[in-house]
Amino acid sequence: GAQRALGVALFVGAAAAVGMRNAARGPRDVRVEVELARWPRALDGYRIAQISDIHIGPMLGRRFARELTDRVNALAPDLVAVTGDLVDGRADHLAGEVEPFGALRGRDGVFFVTGNHDFYSGADVWSERMRALGMRVMRNESVVVERGGARFAVAGVDDHRAAMLPGEGGEDLEAALAGLPDDLPVVLLAHDPSTFKRAHRMGIDLQLSGHTHGGQIWPFRYLVRLAVPFVEGRYRRGAAELYVSRGTGFWGPPMRLGAPAEITEIVLRAPGASTATGSNR
Repeated sequence: GAQRALGVALFVGAAAAVGMRNAARGPRDVRVEVELARWPRALDGYRIAQISDIHIGPMLGRRFARELTDRVNALAPDLVAVTGDLVDGRADHLAGEVEPFGALRGRDGVFFVTGNHDFYSGADVWSERMRALGMRVMRNESVVVERGGARFAVAGVDDHRAAMLPGEGGEDLEAALAGLPDDLPVVLLAHDPSTFKRAHRMGIDLQLSGHTHGGQIWPFRYLVRLAVPFVEGRYRRGAAELYVSRGTGFWGPPMRLGAPAEITEIVLRAPGASTATGSNR
């Protein structure tokens, strides 16, 4: 009995140490190529840099924000997608900590959608702050991106669960997709991958999400799966693709085990286009 208890304690201690070291190491670069049936040939190789679940607050601050901004900018992406849970705390407390994100650059812009933690922290105030930093805040709306005669839409929704919180909004897929031509490819930004259960039937081509942290600490991914069937990586329903980031920061204990943090470079491919074609820089 005592030996087993000691063995368990040593295992837990070792796992905690590894988890803390993994979290301290910061996010890794992950590159994913996704072919979309309706993606325009002229935009083959279009690159989206996704960061998610950064959780600037008690544990991660200005230095992490600056490092992250430098690493995303080094990818020279066509578009930057920030898929929620940027902060844990009030805007007046964290204004200086998030300031480096004002230097984020994407050729077609930097887009932000709210996560549940942004709502806990005050979604309206934070949305204003993100706008002031030059981000395009997508709250149940869409915008058409045009490049070289080819077009696609970026749509964004408020967090899936935000409607349960008092007064500041909530997910409205119908509003986000309203008025878009049927033949236009749509990239949907939604913090919670659960949105995909409905969105995949509404003519979207790709949804980018976060929220789950990939479970963050093994074996929590199995508990996450009970709540959200989409835990990490790629999923497909009909013609629609979903990519779930494991998140770029961490929440709660500064630990990651079996679910490394990531900065994701998503490369969009047109059907039949040669993979040797350039990256559209």
